Amino acid sequence: MQETVVLSLGGSLVNPGKPDHAYLSSISKLLSELPYRFGIVVGGGKPARVAAEMVRKRGGSEFEADEAAIKHTKKNALLVAKAIGKEANQAIPESFSSARKLSKKHRFVVMGGTIPGITTDSDAVLLAECLKAKRVVNLSNIDGVYSDNPSRNPQAKKFRRLGYAQLIGLAGKNDMRKAGTHFVFDFLACKLAARSSIEVHFVHGKSLSDVRKAVEGKPHRGTVVK
Repeated sequence: MQETVVLSLGGSLVNPGKPDHAYLSSISKLLSELPYRFGIVVGGGKPARVAAEMVRKRGGSEFEADEAAIKHTKKNALLVAKAIGKEANQAIPESFSSARKLSKKHRFVVMGGTIPGITTDSDAVLLAECLKAKRVVNLSNIDGVYSDNPSRNPQAKKFRRLGYAQLIGLAGKNDMRKAGTHFVFDFLACKLAARSSIEVHFVHGKSLSDVRKAVEGKPHRGTVVK
């Protein structure tokens, strides 16, 4: 039985404004070569942030902003599924139970967000629990977990290893619970990973060598939480 690894794939990698087909091709090729089963939860990227902000400007609630963002996560998930091809589901599941059923038919199960108030990071950890995966790999445009936002603070320290309590503490200080504004891994996702002792790896999604190592559970240049 192949081990299952779950990826939280940042929408900014998949769709930074328009679909990045070159990246989709390269990451799909890499994953297809690895001897694992995969659950992949895809974020919304810039289109989701724009959609959420438009809802806010019209006077909509954060719930409605989240709903708008979730639609884009599913569109991005479909881009990923199509890039992977026949080994992936081509209809995006609406629930974890549907994803679990699809996992019995496909080596890759790809999905977007689920309900307002929960980010795709939390969805990824919930999917890991659902599929009994022991490792989640977070792929974003940040190469690890930092003491502060590295784009704003050049003195921010990157952590190579963290415990769950440390990660939860960092997330608690920075997670605003709004679409497009959360910490590199949101607070709920951190708590869920801790409750099930799920190992979490943080690497830059375009560093394919680090992606491979993280999927395999080997040392890499990012951050490991366990």
